[in-house]
Amino acid sequence: MLYIDRRIITHFDFLIPIIVIPIIALSYYLVSESSSMLATKQLIYFSVGFCAFLFFFLLPIRKIEWLIPFCYWVGIIFIIIVEFLGSKKLGGQRWLSLPFTDFTIQPSEIFKPIFLLMLCYLIKQSPPPQNGYSYKDFAKMSFFILLPFILIAIQPDLGTAAVLLVMGCGVLFIMGVNKRIWIILAVVVAMVSPIIYNYFLHDYQKRRIETFLDSAEDCENCHQVRQSIIAIGSGGLFGKDKEEATQTQFKFLPIATSDFIFPALIERKGFFGGVALFLLYALLIFHLITLALDFKNDHFTQVMAVGIAFLLFVHAGVNIAMTIGFAPVVGIPLPFFSYGGSSFITFMIFFGILENLLAFRFDPTHKSIKYR
Repeated sequence: MLYIDRRIITHFDFLIPIIVIPIIALSYYLVSESSSMLATKQLIYFSVGFCAFLFFFLLPIRKIEWLIPFCYWVGIIFIIIVEFLGSKKLGGQRWLSLPFTDFTIQPSEIFKPIFLLMLCYLIKQSPPPQNGYSYKDFAKMSFFILLPFILIAIQPDLGTAAVLLVMGCGVLFIMGVNKRIWIILAVVVAMVSPIIYNYFLHDYQKRRIETFLDSAEDCENCHQVRQSIIAIGSGGLFGKDKEEATQTQFKFLPIATSDFIFPALIERKGFFGGVALFLLYALLIFHLITLALDFKNDHFTQVMAVGIAFLLFVHAGVNIAMTIGFAPVVGIPLPFFSYGGSSFITFMIFFGILENLLAFRFDPTHKSIKYR
């Protein structure tokens, strides 16, 4: 018989599922309207994601945190394997096919929790001094941030690579780094940006940036954004019935269940539906930031909360911005909302880890769970 200490339940953060479940339910509603087959696969992803959440929630993370560096390097190896055995989709070689199934996984997406755990581990081992991290400490942590960034950018998956880079730099910024380092870094980035653009970006990545900078009249490659804006504008305040949602039903809106699911939502549920989703994300991010402020003496939990907040902000902000023409089109999904397994499972793992750190903070060794 399983015995669970009541303190685990009292320390569990119930506000997170209260915010997340409506996002998941609305996502499934839109996906099921588009395709019953995708809806069935999404249910499978939901089940796997819940199992992943439960696994990491019950895992004694603090007891086995010494394994985090090993997991980091295993994740790096899988990212390298993609370069040789990965399958190509949407212009990039980013996925590994699961044997005997039609499912695929994206190692760079699954690597995100390992990446953030590594930052938690490093910062816990070397807490920031009062004046912030010095050049030596910053260089050490930058190595663990830049290595996956470079490997994933080569795939090419600049969107995911940039997300990891922003999340890593954001965590270091919040935790504290000497101001001189940021000034020098800003100058260096400004100097090398033209070189990176001209010699390291792929042609399709340059076209996306050029498309973003083009005016609506001169743009030759912005079909996706145009159809997205039409869908958003046609939704009005309250949206349309399914039969009248022409952009989605007649497939004018590309990738309406994943990258461009936000305009599909507004076409169906209107301006107020989009605002409701936006407020759910804002509330979740604000709640994570308040958690980080409450755990100033627990760097491991603080870094995890800050990292997830940054990740949610970047994913939601960039995805919504690109659908309305305010950012280049990149393959960054809406958390818990876009169709797909890798992203959903990844965020379930993130919140499973966070809930673990919160619920078991009185008992890091998990002795409060017993079998009788």
